Parts: sequence; C-alpha cells; structure tokens
Amino acid sequence: MELFFAIVMLACLHSFVSPDGQGDALFALRKSLNASSDQLADWNQNQVSPCTWSKITCDDKGNVVMVSLSSMGFSGTLTPRIGVLKNVNTFSLQGNGITGKIPKEIGNLTSLTMLDLENNCLSGEIPASLGNLKKLQSLFLSRNNLTGTIPQSLSGLPNLMNLQLGSNGLTGQVPKQLFQVPKYNFTGNRLNCGLNLSHHCESYNGGEVDRRIPFGQLRRFSWRELQLATDNFSEKNVLGQGGFGKVYKGVLNDGIKVAVKRLTDYESPGGDAAFQREVEMISVAVHRNLLRLIGFCTTPTERLLVYPYMQNLSVAYRLRELKTGEAVLNWPTRKRVALGTARGLEYLHEHCNPKIIHRDVKAANVLLDEDFEAVVGDFGLAKLVDVKKTNVTTQVRGTMGHIAPEYLSTGKSSEKTDVFGYGIMLLEIVTGQRAIDFSRLEEEDDVLLLDHVKKLQREKRLDAIVDGNLNKNYEMDEVEMMIQVALLCTQASPEDRPAMSEVVRMLEGEGLAERWEEWQHVEVNRRQEYDRLQRRFDWGEDSIFNQDAIELSGGR
Repeated sequence: MELFFAIVMLACLHSFVSPDGQGDALFALRKSLNASSDQLADWNQNQVSPCTWSKITCDDKGNVVMVSLSSMGFSGTLTPRIGVLKNVNTFSLQGNGITGKIPKEIGNLTSLTMLDLENNCLSGEIPASLGNLKKLQSLFLSRNNLTGTIPQSLSGLPNLMNLQLGSNGLTGQVPKQLFQVPKYNFTGNRLNCGLNLSHHCESYNGGEVDRRIPFGQLRRFSWRELQLATDNFSEKNVLGQGGFGKVYKGVLNDGIKVAVKRLTDYESPGGDAAFQREVEMISVAVHRNLLRLIGFCTTPTERLLVYPYMQNLSVAYRLRELKTGEAVLNWPTRKRVALGTARGLEYLHEHCNPKIIHRDVKAANVLLDEDFEAVVGDFGLAKLVDVKKTNVTTQVRGTMGHIAPEYLSTGKSSEKTDVFGYGIMLLEIVTGQRAIDFSRLEEEDDVLLLDHVKKLQREKRLDAIVDGNLNKNYEMDEVEMMIQVALLCTQASPEDRPAMSEVVRMLEGEGLAERWEEWQHVEVNRRQEYDRLQRRFDWGEDSIFNQDAIELSGGR
C-alpha cells in the first residue's frame, strides 16, 4: 500500500511540473524582467499549468500560444530560455523598459506570426535567427537602441506583411526584397536604401516607394488611358494570351510600365458593381509571391485589369521561348521558383478569407520579377468571368494537361485542383517540356508529360527527365526530390494530394520521405493489380474470358 501511494504521489508531482518546460521558461522570463512582487503574482513555478496564469493564452492541448506583457513597466532583460515556447504565435512586450539584446533563441519560436518588442531599450543587433520564423507576419522593433545592419535573412520571411524598424541606430544597406513588404518603416536610422530609389528610408503603408501605386488605393482607369498606354491595344504589344484574354504591355502617362489584361467572357453577373467587388476582393491578397493588382477599367462592353509589368516575363518563356543570347534558367533559380510559387498558392488557399482558387496553375502563369523571384499571376480571375455559360470551355477554366481529372469530369474545383496543376508545373520546371507534347507519339505513347515522367521514374532514368539546357548543372538528389513532390501532387484522387502548406514544408526538407514511401507502396499495389487484370483479360483473338463478369462491371 505504501508503494502504491508513493507511485501516486510521483505521478501527481510529474503532472505538477510542465514536462516540456513551458512553465519553467515563463517563470525564468518573469525573473529576468525584474517583475515586482505584485506583477505576475499568479505565475507560480509550482502550479500545475501556466495556462491558468494571467497574460498567458493556451490552446486546447495545453500549449502556450500567446504571451501578452505590453506596457507593464518591466526594466529587465529577455531570457534565452523563452526559446522553448515553440507553439507561441503571438509574443508581445512592447511599451516596457526592457534592456539588453534580443536573444537569438527567439528564432526557435517557429510558430510565431507576431513579434512585438517595440518601444523598449533593447540594444545590439537584430538576430539573423529571426529569418527562421517562416510564419511571421508582423515584426515590430521600432523605438529601441538596436544597431548594426538589417539581417539579409529577413528577406526570406515569406509571410511578412508588416515590418517596423524605425527609430533605432541601424546602418548599412536595406535588403531590397524588404521593399516588397506591404507595410514597412525604416525612418530614424542611418540606412542606405539603394541608388535606384529616389526616396530615403521612409515609412510606407502599402509596398514599394516612387515607383508603384500604393496598396489599398486601387485605381480605376479610364478606357482612354489604357488605350493610349497600349497604343490602341496594338498586336505588337501583346505579351501573351490565355483562357482569360490577351495581355498587353503598356506605359502610363507618368512613365510606369504596366501589363493590361483584356478579359474575355466579361459579362459578370450583376454587371459593373459585382465586377468591382470581386476585383477589390482579389486586390486584398497581398504576398511577395503574388502579382499585385494596380487597378481596373470597366465599360459597357469591356473589363480590363492593370498589373505591374514583369520584365523577365513568365517561367514558360524562360523555359521554352528564349531568344538568342538570353540566359537559361539555372537550377538554383528553378528551385527558388518552385518554392516561391508554392508559398503564393499556400497564401491563396489558407490565408485568404474567402479562400482563392487559381484554377489555371502552370508555368505560363508564374511570372518573374527583376530578381527572378516567382510571382503568381491570374489568380482569382475565374471569379471575374461568367462561369455559368453553357459552353463547356467557360465552365472548366484551365489548360489541357494541367487540369486535374476530377475538375475535368465534374467542373468542380477546389484547392486540390490547384495542387494538381502545381505538380504539373514542377515537372515543367524540371524537364523544360510542355504538359502535352504530341511529338512524343513518334517514340512512345505518352503524350502527357505526367505519364512520360512516371515511366522514366519507374525505369530509374531520372537523367533522361532533366532539361538538357541545364547541361548537367544540377544536383540529382534535388531533382529527385522535386519529382517526388510533383508525383505526390498529381495523384488521381484529390484526397490523396497534399495541401500547399505541406508542399512548402516538403520542399523545405520536412516530411517528404514519409509521404513518398506511402505513395510508392500504393503505386506498386496499383500497378500489380493492373498487371493482374491485364493477364486475366487477354484481349487477343484466342483469348478466353468470362463475358458475364465483364458485363457486370458495366452500368447497373
């Protein structure tokens, strides 16, 4: 009996102490902040769970997800032990008198979407480890005593929407990618914004300074403005043509280069007002890997959209339509394009409300900015045209070879139809080939790029898959990884395909091995079943088969 009670007491003691160290880390934070006896008094190190403490929010699994300690008069420092709080998505200590350095261990808080340390007395450099916070949307470090340069690693934060670094002692060059963040502030530092910008490092609410129309100020163009900009929609200014209409290069009267998309099937239900509402809905989707909408134009017979001009055109152009002397996309750029496109689609599917389904993901609809970063275009356009027309071509939007089988057969699209198109696009990036190529009929039956790649993958002939223009300047293990992700994305059943957030993680090296092993097992079983049926039903003249069994497999 005594042994029993001893075991029970040990079990209770174990539940009393947070096994993952959350409570210990938070208590260490209270101590390092020099909290007085009446501040955070209920933060008891011996308490069952920190989820009952003030200023702390937990999820239903007992994980600390929010720490809110703003304007409480703290004067101490930030302990590195906060690095164990890996489920925290909001960490706010603005408006205190906190001194010392920003611990590099904050880079371990990979669930963070908002970090607010504004208006304190923090010193030292901004840790490069903050570049690990891939989910971070808002970073507030203004009004501190921070010095040194802005880490280049901040340029790799795919979801960053608001960057506030004003009123510090920062020096050096501002990474130019940070001017693509929709809202930023660099004022009150000694920073160099680059010779290509006419403004100094000022604050900005909506994108790049002296050169683009600010986000949130969607411009309504007149027909005459766009007619003049495109030289009356001259054929010599056509940049491309797709299922939604032609795109023209244009130059506005202030010298800004634009791309003007002249929509077909423009009779949107509800007319001009409905079209404008849909345009405004699309315009709020702001991400560094999405093409930003500048403005629009409507007339009784026309619907036009105006975008920034992308000087490096599309991925499809760079893969297959290069002119003499133009550089081929190298392998590192192709990898960056694959990941950037995935992040843009992830944002449309999982961070827009309501979600936006692209419906025509392909290399031709992924554009390249001046730094050859991927910019997904044409998203949401299916919402702007009349998809209720009886003509089948207006019901199913997309390009043959890129369209998911369930969308083609039912006309119903989902995020998983985009995932399928993205998988085909990955194969375009690896091979440089089109999704459908009838020239392959001369050597084999695989007109579809997907079937062609599957065949070579089964035969372990990956070297025959890769674009010859790369001249073997690539890493085969990286090629294999990209093909694996592509095949996972293009599974016949939409339920089996990964979400775009999973695709991003797999491209970043997380979780691919497990998914691929599962896929191989299913694929082997499927092919064995197919071969078994082929042996059972030999369709030659001398074959013997059960006619009744075949009829039973038909309609009932």
